Amino acid sequence: MGVTKNNLFSKEQIELADFAKALAHPARIAILQYLIDANKCVNGTLVQEIGLAQATISQHLKALKEIGLVQGTIEGVSVSYCINPEKFEELKHHLNSFFSDFENSKLRCCD
Repeated sequence: MGVTKNNLFSKEQIELADFAKALAHPARIAILQYLIDANKCVNGTLVQEIGLAQATISQHLKALKEIGLVQGTIEGVSVSYCINPEKFEELKHHLNSFFSDFENSKLRCCD
């Protein structure tokens, strides 16, 4: 696969694409929804709640942590995960801006 020419895209386009890539799996959406609903840091319950193997959950958490949507804290021998509110606000800003651009556009369809 070719190298992406990032200089062709704005910082905002790259950041939105990175967020989209992190969200592009239903397991990651399920993890985020569970963490939002729990409204607290959780640890071992993700495996039971989501229904995937621990290794699979860990891979998805890693992707979410890399983009910053999830943060982890060590508590004894386990790690607790929760939503990173600052990154969620950043994601919300990018998505709102993206959809506002469409709403403000005069073009609604191709005739």
